[in-house]
Amino acid sequence: MKAIVKIILCFLTCHAFAQQVAILKYSGGGDWYANPTAVPNLVKFTNAHIKTALDTDVQVVSPTDQAIFNYPVLFMTGHGHVSFTDDEITKLKTYLKSGGFLHISDNYGMDRYIRPLIAELFPNQPLTELPNDHPIFHQTFNFPQGLPKIHEHDKKRPEALGVFYEGRLVILYDFECDLSDGWEDPAVHNDPEEVRMKALKMGANIIEYAFKH
Repeated sequence: MKAIVKIILCFLTCHAFAQQVAILKYSGGGDWYANPTAVPNLVKFTNAHIKTALDTDVQVVSPTDQAIFNYPVLFMTGHGHVSFTDDEITKLKTYLKSGGFLHISDNYGMDRYIRPLIAELFPNQPLTELPNDHPIFHQTFNFPQGLPKIHEHDKKRPEALGVFYEGRLVILYDFECDLSDGWEDPAVHNDPEEVRMKALKMGANIIEYAFKH
């Protein structure tokens, strides 16, 4: 019990005095390192447009790194297989319950692994779609229609799915959206500037919301 209290106090201290984000590394063979320019670009955009002071040298952490508590916001993406050990599940759950926030961006191909993972993390908290009036869509930038569609893939509508723990959104999962693709350097996907700006603005909203809540 004392160890858990120390972890929570450490997290709260880091949260109060630092604004940092990191990329979550996972095993299983999936490409956790996909979209290498995405989060650095989002950090620069967020610093410029909503006056954050995020470190532009974005770090990589695994669930068992004690340093994970230095980062109130984690980003995770990829195209394929995702797996965590029992110890990693336990540590990631502690991180999220202690005030952490995880954004998972399906880069197409993660869904069949992500849903069971989320169910293992929070078996009693269902993955639910956020309504368009949820505050995450109405921070500095306004998205009255909810999550923007960045890439087509199966031409299905984008879904912003969330897990709540004690009333707080702890996991945001964007599905059929490819939000993090829109943060990459323009030459990577040749997205129209309007589409790329939608992605960056929505990403900035996510960071803003996560730090406020």
